[in-house]
Amino acid sequence: MDKSFPLTGFSSLAIHAGHETDPRYAHQVPVYATSTFVFDDAEQGMRRFSGEEKGYIYSRWGNPTLAEAEEKIAAMETFSSDIKVKGILHSSGMAAISSLMIATLKTGDKVLSHYSLYGGTQELFNRVLPPLGMAGIIADLRDLNKAEDALRADPAIRMIYIETPANPTIQCVDIAALCALGKKYGKIIACDNTFATPYLQQPFLHGADFVAHSTTKFLNGHGTAIGGILLGRDAEFMNGHATKIHRILGGNGNPFDAFVLINGMKTLEVRMERHCSNAVAVADFLNKHPAVANVNYNGLATHPDYAVAQKQMRHPGAMMSIELKGGLKAGIAMMNKLQLCTRTVSLGTCDTLLCHPASMTHYGVPKEQREASGIGDGLIRMSIGMENIQDILRDLDQSLTVSQ
Repeated sequence: MDKSFPLTGFSSLAIHAGHETDPRYAHQVPVYATSTFVFDDAEQGMRRFSGEEKGYIYSRWGNPTLAEAEEKIAAMETFSSDIKVKGILHSSGMAAISSLMIATLKTGDKVLSHYSLYGGTQELFNRVLPPLGMAGIIADLRDLNKAEDALRADPAIRMIYIETPANPTIQCVDIAALCALGKKYGKIIACDNTFATPYLQQPFLHGADFVAHSTTKFLNGHGTAIGGILLGRDAEFMNGHATKIHRILGGNGNPFDAFVLINGMKTLEVRMERHCSNAVAVADFLNKHPAVANVNYNGLATHPDYAVAQKQMRHPGAMMSIELKGGLKAGIAMMNKLQLCTRTVSLGTCDTLLCHPASMTHYGVPKEQREASGIGDGLIRMSIGMENIQDILRDLDQSLTVSQ
């Protein structure tokens, strides 16, 4: 395809962006399963190491299969805009977030974030950053006054890190408002866009400096590989310092995982449409169920962040959580009764996935600490899949009967 041919649709980008014609004319991108790349002569090696000539050297530093995935995600994250970003594929979402922190922060710096965060990110703030002389500060970033109070009170804050919708409470923060606030105080703004995907939400269009994803989830879509990506709008920084940090830390992706990611992303738009339409039906059903005390889904007008989600998301998404009236006992009973839906801790695959944080991911977290983050004993997190909606509803209904 001629590079000058405009791709005006999201799925066109998801399918074609980043693809280069293979020298042997393979239809799909090959899996470049090689640790190193050879040089025609010593002089070419010198040119590549010096940066005078573009080309691959070592797969930890770059690989053609990884490059297509990086460029595809960058194109989707900036769809319908003139913004240019650079993506670096990592071995996991946590590797991408770790690279972000190490590349942008120094001893004495702090990160301001919302209190509802992915557990791995929370542990990064609590366990990894402090010994390096860095720290996380937690506030309710849905309240812009509290966010600004925190920025005024502590000039050591270097970054505002947001995750919206948040895990597992599905809370949303206003990306544009926080970006504007951050710029006012000269701060970096980074956003974890895993739950929304570029199809539903594009933080760069609202002013974000960096975007991270666990590509393991909706981008891959089939639960077949672990991966992550860090994207940034400062090309010089991303191609220079961020790339150097990434290479030194060694959290690079691998060609096979990049290959399955590329093929998963080609159906992202059609998958998300089905995920989201099913999620609306599930939320409406559970909102009326006698065993359910509360449904956390920002597509419901009763959700406190409904207006924010409507403003910045194409659709409220496929993630939700529910609070059961019967607490811990009801949560365990529901999980044990499931037939169609899958008991597991991940998300974003074609099947509907449920987890019960109090008995699984947050089992070792003190009850008071869990509840302070909005994770009650009866909280069930749900990633709504693509099965026939009547089958999903029937399984949820029969699993909840023991909790009533």
